[in-house]
Formats: sequence, structure tokens, C-alpha cells
Amino acid sequence: MPAHRSITFAKTIAFAKTSMAAWLTAIATLSLIALAVENRPLLRSILGRSPTAITYPYEPTSQVDATQQLQQEIAFYQTRIQQRPNDGLDRTALAQTYLKMARATGQTAWFLLAEKTAQESLKKLPFENSVAVLVLAQVAEAKHDFSRSIQLAKQVLTEKPESDQALALLVTGYLAQGKVSEAEAIAQPLSQMTPTLGTHLLGALTYAAQGKDSLAIAQFEQALAREEPGETGSSARLRTLFGRFYAERGDLQQAQRLYREALRMVPQYPLAMVQLAEAEAQLGRYRRAHQLYSQVFTAGELATVVDHTALAGLAELAQLQGDRPKAKALWDEAEKRLRAHPDLEGFGHRRELAQILLARGDRADLPEALDLMRREAQVRRDAQTLDTLAWALLETAIHSGTIDSGVTDSGVADSGVTDSQVTGTQNLQAAAAIAQEALQQNPNNAQLLYR
Repeated sequence: MPAHRSITFAKTIAFAKTSMAAWLTAIATLSLIALAVENRPLLRSILGRSPTAITYPYEPTSQVDATQQLQQEIAFYQTRIQQRPNDGLDRTALAQTYLKMARATGQTAWFLLAEKTAQESLKKLPFENSVAVLVLAQVAEAKHDFSRSIQLAKQVLTEKPESDQALALLVTGYLAQGKVSEAEAIAQPLSQMTPTLGTHLLGALTYAAQGKDSLAIAQFEQALAREEPGETGSSARLRTLFGRFYAERGDLQQAQRLYREALRMVPQYPLAMVQLAEAEAQLGRYRRAHQLYSQVFTAGELATVVDHTALAGLAELAQLQGDRPKAKALWDEAEKRLRAHPDLEGFGHRRELAQILLARGDRADLPEALDLMRREAQVRRDAQTLDTLAWALLETAIHSGTIDSGVTDSGVADSGVTDSQVTGTQNLQAAAAIAQEALQQNPNNAQLLYR
């Protein structure tokens, strides 16, 4: 989220100056971050390359046409189930179609329907029904229950050891848990065994998560080369993720080219609009960024998936332009919309809510933001989760009075030290440990932490 930029080196260094004993770990971590950011000529050389071809070579499929076709499939299978109420396979097919609709629209209700229907299918057909188990695994992944998703994928693999979908679920699950080596051990053989847009994209994300940027770019380009007709949605997502890869490494021009091609393919694609708006804001083009964020709300069903993100982006623009009251009102509305979500605890919403609370900058929100991120970190430990958790810990430490207290590692050695200040010291040390964890996953995480 753009609000991460509010965490600066200056703030963290000021944080570290007050007590050398307490801040030693943090200072060492910041030195590693600075070194990783500054001394990367090879990376700058790698990012000078351009994708071999970013233009989609086929006629884009209309999003409306795709969802209408899925509605017809849903009606077809519902009719078959009425005619054959004891058939498990029809329910499996319906669950798959619900899952496709969930991905096409972003609406969580379709995920829940897919889950319910797959469970009913397994009651009717408990054996040799691995497709229904895969649907449950994919819903678990969408709900960010990665342990459950991995467990179900492994269950499928005992029956079908070469299941591409099950292997792909293991990759995404391990990446979410920060187990990048385990993810790579599966992703790379998978892309060689079954070279598709999806498997090469997984390979790219796995290499990117470890800072192996030249290998990641090669896999992104292989994914582009494997595109097929009718994959408009997947191809737009591929370009958006490839663009985000470049944006995170400072190449905003290349990122924008990829985002714009995604939007040419799927006009008003919310994820691409949000990413392009963030890039425009980083370049100081606030009016264009405002237009893009505003267009999200006209994107139909998919708009509800990222409307709170667009509102938070508009809030940051207002903040950058010195309009604090407007920024606060926009953050308040973003919070309201996110809290109204039917499943706030799942689908990644804990982290999104924490980011909004932290960006708004209200001290009273800090305990909830930290609690949200501590719970999220129990199931997900990717770079952005670690970044947001570190942010919550640092802000909590700042507002505990730790900076001016002179608290040391002993914490209570001075009679004037409060419990809050001791907790602040512990939070700072925890943030430094998280930074170390992120850097161990990927040296490039230096520019995601403490922007």
C-alpha cells in the first residue's frame, strides 16, 4: 500500500539514537538495509531490460461475456442437480464453476458457495473425488488459511502425484508462509514439466521472492510467451504482477507500460488501475493518480474488491497535498467499507485494515493495528506482511514514549521507566528481528521495509 512510504529511514534512525544498548540490533539491521539498497549495480543492469513482448497477441475476451458464460454454466449444473440429486460429480462441476465466478468477479460469496458445494459433493462421493478436494484447497487459499490449503493439496497428491493444481497450491502456500526455498523446489520443476502461463508465473514469483531478479524476469517472459486465446483475465493479471515487480524495484516506466497493456486488455481492471495510480503518485502526477483511483468505483462488481484500497490511495494523495481533514475523511470511509466486509478475518483483510489504521496516524488505532498484524503473521509471512507488522511495531514503540525515555535492554533499571516504555523497547527489537527475517528471505526486501 502506498502508505508504507510514511515509514522513513530518518524516523527509524532517530528511533535508534536514544539508547545504544537497546537499539543495537535495529542499527545493525538498518545498515544491512542501506547496503542492500545502494550497492546493487547488477540489479539496475537487469532492470534495464524490457519484456520481449507485452502486447497481448489475441483478441481480448470481454469480462461481461466471460461472466455471462459462467452464469449459463451455473444454471446448467443447477438444473442437472435437480434432476439427479444424488450425483456427486455434478456438484463438483458446479463448485468449480462457482470458483471461476469468484475469480472473475472478486466476490467472496462465490468462494463460499464453491466451498459449500464441494463439501456436499464429497458427502455424495467421498472417494476418487480429488477435484472437489482441490476446490476446497483453493477456497482455503483465497481465505488465507494456507496451512489448510497445503494440507488439502498434499491429500490430493497422495492420489494424483502429478496434479499441477495441487503442486501450484503448495507453491503459493509456501510463498505466503515465507518458505521460499520449499516453494522454489516445487515451482521450477513444475514449470519445466508443464510449461504454461500459470506455472511460469509461479516460477517468476518464487524467484522474485528470493531476490533472483534475472531469473524472475526470464520466467515472466516465458509466461508471456505461453499465452493462449481466451486467457484475457490471466494475461492481464500476469502483466499487473510483472508491472508491480518492476515498480518495487524502481522502474516505474516499465511498470506503467505493463499496467496500461493490462488495462487495454481488461478496461477498468481494478488491480491494474490501483497499481498504475500508485505509480503516477510516486512520479508526482497527483491529478492523474486521482483520476485512476476514482475510476475504480465505476468498475462494476470488481470495484468492491479494491474500493477501500482506492479510497486509501485518495487519502494519501490528499495528505501529500496538505489536506489532512480530507485525508482523514477518506481513510475513515475506507475503514468503514472494509469493516462492512462479510469476512473481515479472511481473504487478507486483516492486513489491509491494519494498513489503513496505521496510515491514518491515530494513536488510538495502534493497539488494534498491532493485534491484527500479529494474528495475520501467524498465517502469512511474505514481504508485505512482515513490512506491515514491522510498521505497527515501530509506530507503537514511537508512541510509547520510548524514544525520550533512555530505556535500555534491562528495561526497568531506571525507576522512572514505565511498563509502556519497556514494551516499546521490546517492540522495536521485534521490528528489527522481522527486518532480519525479511532480508533473509530476499535481499531486495530492503526497499520494502522502512521506505
